[in-house]
Amino acid sequence: MEKNKKGGRGVKKSSFLVLLSFLLVIPLLGVKNTAQAATNFADVPTSHRAAKEIYYLAEGDIAKGVSPSSFGPNKKVNRAEAVTFIGRALQLNGTKRATSFKDVDPGMFASGYIQSAAQKGILTGYSDGTYRPYKEVTRGEMAIMISRAFGYSFNNTTSGAANALISRGIAQGKGDGSFGASDLITRADYAVFLARAINPKFRVVSNTVDFKNARWVNVDSLNIRTGPKDSYAKIGAVKQNQQVLSAFKVGAWDYIKYGSFEGFVHGSYLRTTAEATNAGNVDPRIAKQVIVLDPGHGGSDPGATGFGIYEKNVVLDTGLKTRNLFSETPFQIKMTRSTDTYISLSGRVSYAKSVGANTFISIHANAGGGTGSETYYYSAYQNPNVADSKLLASKIQSRMLNAWKLANRGVKNGNFHVIRENTMPAVLVELGFIDTKKDNDMLRSDYWRNAAAKAIYLGTLDYYKAKGYQVDALYDVAK
Repeated sequence: MEKNKKGGRGVKKSSFLVLLSFLLVIPLLGVKNTAQAATNFADVPTSHRAAKEIYYLAEGDIAKGVSPSSFGPNKKVNRAEAVTFIGRALQLNGTKRATSFKDVDPGMFASGYIQSAAQKGILTGYSDGTYRPYKEVTRGEMAIMISRAFGYSFNNTTSGAANALISRGIAQGKGDGSFGASDLITRADYAVFLARAINPKFRVVSNTVDFKNARWVNVDSLNIRTGPKDSYAKIGAVKQNQQVLSAFKVGAWDYIKYGSFEGFVHGSYLRTTAEATNAGNVDPRIAKQVIVLDPGHGGSDPGATGFGIYEKNVVLDTGLKTRNLFSETPFQIKMTRSTDTYISLSGRVSYAKSVGANTFISIHANAGGGTGSETYYYSAYQNPNVADSKLLASKIQSRMLNAWKLANRGVKNGNFHVIRENTMPAVLVELGFIDTKKDNDMLRSDYWRNAAAKAIYLGTLDYYKAKGYQVDALYDVAK
């Protein structure tokens, strides 16, 4: 149901802070430390032994401080923090949700990363069914976690994991010749080891990676970056059909060598054959497509309610799950809200226009005692986006019906502010009825919200495919 919603944009930094941040940017170990332009921890000066690694992870939003101004380098890292750092690096689904561990609350900050990492075999719990998220991590546990995350062979032993890290220049033994497997590890040291695992330029031993996998570029120009996210600095580019050599992957990103450049490129833009074919290619135009996801309501506006749950929470979680799927693709994904914040209807529209959105998808839950899914678009003679909006609505509706198998309430013309006032193809999805028990059981279920997110994702791909974009390779993301 569409009611008033409110939005938020970041507060602009003062000129003084921008100047100060600029002066603090320094190159370290061949990796441009641009993170310091945006993040400066008072307890991590540039002279700190782990400064370059900490700021490298901060640049990619992989490692965050214990407060906005403090990293807490000497604090011991716990199991929740450790898996969160790895989860962000690998671009795992970090949406808060129920886990398979009885001591991890669904609302805990790390719950999504814990569940994702468990499903991928990166971590295990204890025999009593617990994860013990606040238990401090030893060096040995760190070695096992990183070895699993990055696919190192280690014979499932602590000593094997330690050797895997030492042989790659990620870790070193201690002064007494041991690895110190039982010693607790600090946040600073953990940042060092993780940064080295991600980027070989930080490692203490050179030539530790083998660029043996030939790949070819599918787009006109592919940026090479210092890290596995768009937020990392660009250091070069590769032209279409040029060959690069890939050493390993971090999430969806390949670490490649091209001439004198070593860095990260998004794997969606690489193919495995020298000859270009349509199969497996991703349309280069996709990188310029901005999709805005709009979870309805929020903050002081709960939306519809039913059986103890609020629409604002259901649709936010679904929106975040949808964003996580798109994050593995070259699409540019924006959200009108990613927290429990009130945003006005006009604020949502203004935001979509300000980021140059090409597609707008508003997510809601219905009310009124009915059942089923429906998707709205705005049809008006003077609106140039009617055909595309209807096409997008029909594709998402079809996927929702296939995913949830609720009653088909159809694709409809709706006079809702966020789709009426927008200047791009825009739809409003009503997942189901929050005040009907059958629908409510699905809306409150993490499993079915995941299914809804996949339906929105796949429906959007169907729309772009119908518009002539090559997106076949992106369907695998939702498997």
